[in-house]
Amino acid sequence: MSSPSPGSGVAVLGVAVPTPLRRLFDYRPGAAAPEGGWQPGLRVRVPLGRREVVGVVVECRAHSELPLDTLKPVSACLDTQPLPADWLWLCRFTARYYQHALGDTLHQAMPVLLRQGRPLEARTRERWQLTAAGRDTSAAQLGRARRQAELLELLRQHPRGVVHSVISAQGFARAQLQGLADKGLASATEEPLTAAPAPRQGGLLAEPALTLNREQAAALAALHEGLERYHPCLLQGVTGSGKTEVYLQLIEAVVAHDRQALVLVPEIGLTPQTLARFRRRFRVPVVALHSQLTDAERLDAWEAARAGRAPIVIGTRSAIFTPLARPGAIIVDEEHDGSFKQQDGLRYHARDLAIIRAHREGIPVVLGSATPSLESLVQARAGHYRHLQLTRRASHHAPARLELVDLRGRRRQGGLVPPVIDAIRQALAAGNQVLVFINRRGFAPTLACHACGWLAECDHCDARLTLHRQPSQLTCHHCERQRPLPDACPDCGSADLRPLGTGTERSEETLAALFPDVAVHRIDRDSTRRKDALEQTLAEIRRGEPALLVGTQMIAKGHHLPHVTLVVVVNADAGLYASDFRALEHSAQLLVQVAGRAGRAERPGRVLVQTLHPEDPHLRLLAERGYEALAEQLLEERRAAGLPPYRHLALLRLESPREADATQLAGEAAEALRDWLASHALAVDCLGPVPAPMERRQNRYHVQTMLRSERRGPLHDACAWLVRWLEAQPGARRVRWSLDVDPQTLS
Repeated sequence: MSSPSPGSGVAVLGVAVPTPLRRLFDYRPGAAAPEGGWQPGLRVRVPLGRREVVGVVVECRAHSELPLDTLKPVSACLDTQPLPADWLWLCRFTARYYQHALGDTLHQAMPVLLRQGRPLEARTRERWQLTAAGRDTSAAQLGRARRQAELLELLRQHPRGVVHSVISAQGFARAQLQGLADKGLASATEEPLTAAPAPRQGGLLAEPALTLNREQAAALAALHEGLERYHPCLLQGVTGSGKTEVYLQLIEAVVAHDRQALVLVPEIGLTPQTLARFRRRFRVPVVALHSQLTDAERLDAWEAARAGRAPIVIGTRSAIFTPLARPGAIIVDEEHDGSFKQQDGLRYHARDLAIIRAHREGIPVVLGSATPSLESLVQARAGHYRHLQLTRRASHHAPARLELVDLRGRRRQGGLVPPVIDAIRQALAAGNQVLVFINRRGFAPTLACHACGWLAECDHCDARLTLHRQPSQLTCHHCERQRPLPDACPDCGSADLRPLGTGTERSEETLAALFPDVAVHRIDRDSTRRKDALEQTLAEIRRGEPALLVGTQMIAKGHHLPHVTLVVVVNADAGLYASDFRALEHSAQLLVQVAGRAGRAERPGRVLVQTLHPEDPHLRLLAERGYEALAEQLLEERRAAGLPPYRHLALLRLESPREADATQLAGEAAEALRDWLASHALAVDCLGPVPAPMERRQNRYHVQTMLRSERRGPLHDACAWLVRWLEAQPGARRVRWSLDVDPQTLS
């Protein structure tokens, strides 16, 4: 419905409030209208039941379906200006596409402090400068006021002024500042914490750009062609080929045109190193948005981007909702990474929203990866994305090939076989570093009784408990339930309990025993919980001394480790044979990414992949011909099976403490949907319901039904009908359900 001009004839405000209900709530305008009149995008405080909540005005209307005298008035308008129209459009699209409540979508897309009703204002700081009288005054004229004289000279050295925190760090007190101010020699101004870019007397760059090779230069030239329009590009470059340098030089052109760049990275762990590199390169503010910021820091960055004071914004998944005053380009690094998909609540995919947002705003979008998702490869091959390729490493060494090591019938120490241990010894003796990759944290995947075969299993999930030694306990990595180690087997009473399999802790312990004179660094979620722990460990590693790195996929993604020449994959089979149809794609991407940590500097690298299935045709294809060849075969298999990217999926997930409740509602929903599809002749398959791959998790039973179609339109029509049907069912109140559009995993 179109909205009247601001304030004119507005009798009803359609407000989106943070609830699961997929509708707007009607309110009467408050007694005092905002300065610019009522318009979409204003935050308001409104009564909802017995409490008050912060909502967003979405529609301004003259009429309501309810009698006007029954509508409650808004309690307060919280903004003088509405939130950006492009931001509101993106949130509305997201809610519609992912079949999610608009109020909750808007709630999730805002910083926490805005959800709580905090004004959208930047925090400020004082900047002190000399006045004209101060510039004409010498230190000697201040006589015995020695500290004031020293402060005067400090300010004289900085014509643009000095912020108060820097002055305090130099040992000066407020009294000395006030003394200069009282004499008319200095004055203070308030400025946002993220200030506007300084005049670029020295140019935009703080350090010179690197010289591009022929492939990089060609890719950058192609990206420059699309700077003024929607221009989706897939930048596929082998690990170490210099994709980040292409990003930096593209951003240089964007900022030089007085526009802003948004860069999305998949992991918080990559944000500090990316920030550091960007801040070294540019003389303009570079702000970060990720979950480890304080609420105030996040609001500062969000506001600076909205106001245009931050030309470069770097963030993880949720940063896709950051408003930009002058959008110029969006870059999605490691676009294939599953971290870009939100797996609960609002189940959006940041990469896909980046494409939609760039199209809406008429700007280029770059998807970068060494191992592109099959969806992006199909779009590139169809001509919808421009496909740019970097096949050479900056180090001039070819990417290391995967060497398959047969585990069958061989004795292992900490999961490693003798030939691999010998290769590690040789690499360390040559003064290099070795990365041992095992995508299982803890000491061992579980604890077993050697007498009767008992396995330690979670009471709340269909999963085994992981054995940890630091601290010593059994932990479920699905529900985080913890149990002390048993003294004896609970089934047969035997004390012969043994760890089964290998995790990062066990590999760390084994390597420390095998190589006692070499530092062993473990990098997983457990070892990096403390703030800055990952950065401190990486700083030690980058000193270049011989070292062993033991880590999960945290260390496999994006990190530049120039002294690593050998990568060992302890068990390549863990993800290859999972039930999820994407498992092989994701495992291959992870193997190639971790292999890319080897040989990134002047020395060539080597990658040893341990497996119980060295003859597996997919694994051999990956090892012998690389990711592109495997992707080609996987695409043919997906086409034959009618799976993405050749079909579109949605997954209805239901869970309940009572198995019967979830199963009954799932069956009724599937039957009703099939009847509706038949009556409307829509080409949508309804498959299931079936138990989820892990049927019991956190003491709740999980059931799912899949919807599949060649075209998005019919699929979304079916999803919308199914949501309305579920909302009308009394039985749905006893079951937690969600609809996942474009699911990335079936687990």
